[in-house]
Amino acid sequence: MIISRRNFLKAASAISIPMFASREIFGGNGKVGANERIGIAGIGVGRQGNYVFLDSCKQPMGQAVCTCDVYLPRAQNIAKRAGLTEADACQDYRKVLDRKDVDAIVTATPEHWRALICVNAALAGKHIYAEKPMSLTVTEGRLMVKAARKTGVVFQVGSMQRSMRANQIACKFIQDGGLGKISEVIAANYETPWKCALPEQPIPEGLDWDTWCGPTEPVPFNHDLFTPRANPGWLSFMPYSGGEMTGWGTHGLDQVQLALGMQETGPTEIFVDGDALELPVYEKSESRNRGNRLCNTPRLSYSYANGIRVWLGKDGKESNRGGAIFFGENAKMEIFRANLKTNPREMGEELLRTSPIQNLSHTRNWLECIQTGATPLDDCEYGHRTASLCHILNIARLMGRSLKWDPKAERFTDCEAANALLSRPYRKGYVLPEV
Repeated sequence: MIISRRNFLKAASAISIPMFASREIFGGNGKVGANERIGIAGIGVGRQGNYVFLDSCKQPMGQAVCTCDVYLPRAQNIAKRAGLTEADACQDYRKVLDRKDVDAIVTATPEHWRALICVNAALAGKHIYAEKPMSLTVTEGRLMVKAARKTGVVFQVGSMQRSMRANQIACKFIQDGGLGKISEVIAANYETPWKCALPEQPIPEGLDWDTWCGPTEPVPFNHDLFTPRANPGWLSFMPYSGGEMTGWGTHGLDQVQLALGMQETGPTEIFVDGDALELPVYEKSESRNRGNRLCNTPRLSYSYANGIRVWLGKDGKESNRGGAIFFGENAKMEIFRANLKTNPREMGEELLRTSPIQNLSHTRNWLECIQTGATPLDDCEYGHRTASLCHILNIARLMGRSLKWDPKAERFTDCEAANALLSRPYRKGYVLPEV
């Protein structure tokens, strides 16, 4: 049974959650004896992955089992930090999914790898915590949800702002009509990714670069491609990422989706103001500044079926990248990275002072939901819808024209060229499985 986030929070205080749970009550095909912990593996344990993996394993119901990373020294280092040995580290994620002592995985690979790992993990009956953005394409995201629903695994997406007290208070207040009728929302103007042609550098010892390229066509190794945020890092490049549109956009626009009650649907129209984006090519290492400046046009906005319009910047005004500014008939509210402010100011101060809502642990929420069968705070359907919103905004910018979107069919209704960008090609040996 799918329960709403609000009902889950109400129920959480009344539920006595067992410290450990047997695998017989887990979703999927895992089996664990009574009083055993949830065995967790980390797949892709770099900058964000190591933090989430280690945080999950330190929860009272979690236990580290193994690590996996295409850069073996990194996997070995994180294994030791988790109290394991170097022998508990590997480079091939398929070995992790074959292990019977792995009940759940944490994965924070680059986005071009995320769907393949998550779909196969779900089909293997492993519960999943995947870093946001959940997918690289709309088609991938829907397949990931389908695989999770097929096997019943708990799939949490890493939009941790959903666990932060101020964000919870603000989104609930807007959901409950505290601002009155919403006239419009202003978000940040997130950038679309650009192209990479960086020169070849020596591959570090212990790095399987061909596997890092994975579903994409192999390119020469370069440190400023391999690192997520460097000069500029893979997060700014196609075909590895959706750029800051998905990097930061799945923070801020996720709050919009949640606050407006749209987390299980999406917009109906994307508005484009300007010509199609011509992507720059980075042929040498440099900061993100030039690419970001060129790739934040044309300007974008979108509307939901209820008529509310969301602007990615308007009249020179933008929100904090982690949130948005909501304009209601009673007040204005901005959500921003574990904080909120309102106009009138006293409204927000009163909310923060009096609300009983508390900060939550995003990883612990995931593990508790594995035990209880409840819906996690950022269920894969919610994560998919937020990522899809970002993907179709990128597509509209590349097409240079306004587009109509059917959130039920998850297709554009007026442009087949745009629909062709809802999926991507895969290198032989890395094709997504049938679900």
